[in-house]
Amino acid sequence: MYAASLAPDAAPASMADRAYLALRDRLIMLAIRPGEPIDDDAIATSLGMGRTPVREALKRLEVDRLVVSFPRRGTFATGLDIADLAHLSEIRVQLEPLAARRAAERAPGPARAELEELAVRTEGLDVHHTNRTDVMRWDLGVHRAIYRAAGNPHLEDVLIRYDNLATRIHCMFLDRLSTFDLNVVAEHVELLRAIAAGDGDHADELAREHVLGFERAIRAVI
Repeated sequence: MYAASLAPDAAPASMADRAYLALRDRLIMLAIRPGEPIDDDAIATSLGMGRTPVREALKRLEVDRLVVSFPRRGTFATGLDIADLAHLSEIRVQLEPLAARRAAERAPGPARAELEELAVRTEGLDVHHTNRTDVMRWDLGVHRAIYRAAGNPHLEDVLIRYDNLATRIHCMFLDRLSTFDLNVVAEHVELLRAIAAGDGDHADELAREHVLGFERAIRAVI
């Protein structure tokens, strides 16, 4: 099963949107390494577009804290500081359970059916034979499905931003987390099914433990 088959975003509506999504993926998955300079000309060429949409995308990515710009020096991928793990967890441990609870309480029938189907697909994910970057993309897609199901676009926007930053940290230590992927997949299946069943209390509890478990796993390999 190919993880990228779960599309976390709608089809881009403009060239700038396409540049934003392509660059965001490279930054999150560390294809552009932390601290690496970003050559907008080279990126525009690789994406088959002009520099203007790339520059528009970089402005959005700076708001997302995925890039940072310096006068007369240029734009760079934001560095990774392990201290950010605690800062991100402090926020996510409050908001991820809220999104899971709201999804369990508010998601309409068709959305619940989609989450149950996603649980089945996630349960069938062959982690041992799937590229680990694709597993990370699948992880992002599962989280986004839950955020959408919560029915609060403002909460969704905030959580996407912080989940992106947390995933960068996850990718930095991916090679050291030998069994974590299996745990993540199992946790996602249980969480998706709790939401689909409308069990807000259990969904809240599972989402909270998911965030805390992620932080513990990263700290264990630092």
